[in-house]
Amino acid sequence: MLKEKKSVALGSVIAAIFITGFKLIIGLLTGSLGILSEALHSGLDMVAAMITYFSVRVSDKPADREHNYGHGKVENLSALIETILLLITCIWIIYEAIHRLLSGKTDIEISLWSYVVVISSIVIDFTRSRALSRVAKKHNSQALEADALHFSTDIWSSTVVLFGLVCYQFLGWHKADSIAALFVAVIVLYVSYQLGKKAIDVLLDKSPVNTTKIVHETLKEFPEVLKFHGLKARTAGADTFIKFNVHFDPDLSLREVHEVCDKIENKIKSQVARSEVYIHAEPEEISHLENEDSDDIV
Repeated sequence: MLKEKKSVALGSVIAAIFITGFKLIIGLLTGSLGILSEALHSGLDMVAAMITYFSVRVSDKPADREHNYGHGKVENLSALIETILLLITCIWIIYEAIHRLLSGKTDIEISLWSYVVVISSIVIDFTRSRALSRVAKKHNSQALEADALHFSTDIWSSTVVLFGLVCYQFLGWHKADSIAALFVAVIVLYVSYQLGKKAIDVLLDKSPVNTTKIVHETLKEFPEVLKFHGLKARTAGADTFIKFNVHFDPDLSLREVHEVCDKIENKIKSQVARSEVYIHAEPEEISHLENEDSDDIV
């Protein structure tokens, strides 16, 4: 698993280095803000891809004495750093685009290479985003998911830049390049919000809604469970940690309770990838109910 994640992450680093260098050279030669903004965007993507590569190398390390729940949150921290880098990109693009529009300095030099670099970028971004997305879903990796979103965002932003170049060269609309750059910034802002919100939710241990719903539905399938309470769930990288208390008939034997708990645990694990389930069994007695918020199994 780690080998596949490292391989796809390293491929993204190499692709990002090539795209960034290509865009930067052509952007400087033509003076196109759209292409230069794309070069900066890709440059930060390159840094983000390197961070992602580092994070997937660390995140799957097993738990140790100092990190009892593993190293999974390195991936979430990586995704948050990528969000900050994207926001920095937006600030520069918006500033430069508005400056050019207000000053009237919108003249650029378009050549065949302008189109070659943008179209090449779209093709590479498409292949990388598909590869990253596939592995991210397979291994529940937020870092790879964030990287996939970076590359998929580049597809749309490069398409906007391509449209701006066409309008500039064939329609004589000189402001098209700067306006295209502003559209790139809007796209990046949207993706930044999505990535940042998800990363912060995980870092703050927000309970995953789908996971708690699965636990509720699973417990309803076991008539031996009379009540349950104290359900807590959180994620760290690709891992999910779930704990809750369940109430049984006090006349059940320890062996019977243990067998039911094992079935519940296996059922949840089959539906929540890479999950660890902790179940505390209690007898259904008045003394256990007086100060507890219990959920009836209906």
